[in-house]
Amino acid sequence: MGRFVNPRFSAFQDAVNSKIYVDKTELLEYTNSVIDTTSKFICNSRPRRFGKSITADMLTAYYSRECRSEEMFSKLAIGQSGDFKKHLNQYDVIHLDIQWCLEPAGSPEKIISFITEQTLQELKEYYPQTFSEKISSLPDALSCINASTGKKFIIIMDEWDVLIRDEAANQTVQEEYISFLRGMFKGSEPSKYIHLAYLTGILPIKKVQTQSALNNFDEFTMLDAGILSPFIGFTEDEVQKLCLKYNRDFPQVKNWYDGYQLGEYHIYNPRAVVSVMLRGSFQNYWSKTGTYEAIVPLINMNFDGLKTAIMEILSGGSTQVDISSFQNDMVHFSSKDDVLTCLIHLGYLAYDQKKQTAFLPNEEIRQELANAVKYKKWDEFIAFHQESSALLEATLDLDGDTVAAEIEKIHSDYTSVIQYNNENSLSSVLAIGYLSAMQYYFKPIRELPTGRGFSDFVFLPKPEYRQDYPALVVELKWNQNAQTALKQIKEKKYPASIKDFTGNILLVGISYNKKTKQHSCMIEKYQK
Repeated sequence: MGRFVNPRFSAFQDAVNSKIYVDKTELLEYTNSVIDTTSKFICNSRPRRFGKSITADMLTAYYSRECRSEEMFSKLAIGQSGDFKKHLNQYDVIHLDIQWCLEPAGSPEKIISFITEQTLQELKEYYPQTFSEKISSLPDALSCINASTGKKFIIIMDEWDVLIRDEAANQTVQEEYISFLRGMFKGSEPSKYIHLAYLTGILPIKKVQTQSALNNFDEFTMLDAGILSPFIGFTEDEVQKLCLKYNRDFPQVKNWYDGYQLGEYHIYNPRAVVSVMLRGSFQNYWSKTGTYEAIVPLINMNFDGLKTAIMEILSGGSTQVDISSFQNDMVHFSSKDDVLTCLIHLGYLAYDQKKQTAFLPNEEIRQELANAVKYKKWDEFIAFHQESSALLEATLDLDGDTVAAEIEKIHSDYTSVIQYNNENSLSSVLAIGYLSAMQYYFKPIRELPTGRGFSDFVFLPKPEYRQDYPALVVELKWNQNAQTALKQIKEKKYPASIKDFTGNILLVGISYNKKTKQHSCMIEKYQK
C-alpha cells in the first residue's frame, strides 16, 4: 500500500465509525455500471462541506485491491447489490488529493513534478519489470504498464480544480496542469489504461483551456446533478430520519438548512445537518468552515443589475440567470450572470433548473451572504434596509395606508434598478421591501400550497421572535384592489397552510394599479 497507489481505507472507515454517518454507498452501483464504458469519465462538482472527500475515500476503499473492506461494505447499502463482490477490491487505484499535495510539493509550480515522482516510485514497487529510467511521465507509465501487463487503473482526483480556482492567473501552472490532465485522460491511450476516472471539486470543467483536456467527462454539477443528485448531499428523507433520532425540530432544520433543489431532491449541506444534530444549536455553521471574504470581490463587481439581484435574493426572492457564459474559473467574468452562476457552484445560491432562476437556499446562507454585503457597506443596501424597516413597522401596526405609501416610494425611487412590467415585478418590489424582515423571519415562502390555492408570500418568524412577531400571509394583485386580495386569502383558506403556527397571523392584501401607478393595502388580524 502507498500514499497514492492503493492507499489504506482507514479514512473512509473513520467516516463510517462516526456518530453520524449517512450511507451513500449506492453511488457505487452507478460507478460499477459505467466501468469500462464510454461513460467511465466522471466529474462531480459540489460546494465545500458537501462530502467530496468522503466520496473519494469511499471509492478508494471499495475498489482498491490492497484493501480488505468486504466486512465494512457488506453492512452498507451497496452490500445488497447483486454485483457487490464483482468489483469489490479488484482494481489498482490511484487516489490524488490535489489540495493536500500543495503543501508537500512546496509550491503550485512544483505540484505536478511532486505527484509524478511520488506516484511513479509507488508504481515501480507493483510493476518493477515495466519501468525503465526513461519513464518520467505518469501517463506514460500507466500506458507502459497496460501495454506490458494488460492492467488498467481506477483514478480518483479529489479537489481536482484547486489549481484552476486558486492559480487561474498563473499561466505557467495552468499550462502545466492542463497538459498533465490531457495526458492522463484525453485520447485513445488513456481509455486503454483507465477502468474508471472520478474527479471531484467545486467548479465544473473550465471552458476554453481545459475543454480539450477533459471534454470526454460526464459532468454532474449544482446546476444539473442528474442521476447523482441524491449523493451530492443529504436528502430530505435522510434529514427527517436524523431529526427523529436526535429529537430535532424538522421544520426548523428545514428552514435553516434546506434549499438546494437538484432534480426531484431537496438537498441539505451535510456539515450543517450533522452539526445541528450533535450540538442542537441552530446557527450559521457555514462560516465556521471558511470566510465570506472570498465572495466579496464577486458581489462587488461593477455589472449592471448585480447589486439589485443580490438584494432581491437576500429578501427571499429569485432572479433569472443565464448560466451559459460562465467560464468555470475565478477570473473571467463578463456579466452579473457569470457572478451569480459562480455563486451557485460555490453554494451561496441555489438554482431552479426548470425556471432558470437563482435564489437563496436557506437561512444559514442568507446570514453568510448578508455578512458579505454588510462588509462592503453598500449604499443601496443601507437605503433599502432603512425604508424596509419603516414598511415592516407599518405592517405590524396594521397601517395599510403607510404600507401602500412605503411600497410606492420604493417603487418610485428604484425604478432605475428594478423593472415593473408585470405581476412578477410586484413580487420583486415586495420581496425587497421586506428586506429588514429577514432579521426576525425566515426567508419568505413563495407560492405556498394552501387550502384551495397559492398564497404569494408567507413570512414565518424565527422561534425566538414568535411572541413578538406575527406570521404574515401576503396576497398580491395586479390591476385589482387590496380588498380583492384579502377576500382571496379568506376564500381560499390560505391561513390553513400554517394552522399549526401558534402565534398571531396577519393577512396582508396588496395591489398595484398600472395606470395610476398607485398601490393600496389592507391588513387584518386572522381570527383562529
